[in-house]
Amino acid sequence: MNEKELEAFCKEWLATWTGNDPDALLAYYHEEAMYTDPAHRRGLKGHEEIRKYFVKLLDVYRDWRWEPVEVFPIKTGAIVKWECHIPLGLEEIHETGLDIVEIDGKKIVRNEVYFDRTRLLASVEKRRRDQRLINL
Repeated sequence: MNEKELEAFCKEWLATWTGNDPDALLAYYHEEAMYTDPAHRRGLKGHEEIRKYFVKLLDVYRDWRWEPVEVFPIKTGAIVKWECHIPLGLEEIHETGLDIVEIDGKKIVRNEVYFDRTRLLASVEKRRRDQRLINL
């Protein structure tokens, strides 16, 4: 892929994280891809493992929006700096992070996600506490 194609690929791929279509997202990944993120540091290998995670994750965060900020081409793919907007009730969290995305042909073979999820987890926990208080 040339630089323009790589940027277009990353923009389209990040857009599929919005909504709740794990199969559309998984279509960007090679059958034997390796995926890691802060919740799965040891990684998930292959469509079966990755799909199970994507089904749960996308169901919870249906309305989050991902946008590439910068795409840095590397020999095997790209390092993608992104911004994510995560609506959580009346609040919206904005996170910035990086992905290492290795691509073979037109499929992601390795995807490592890096971001600080401290604010996200704190907000989720606050919503759980608030919901428990409402249910009392």
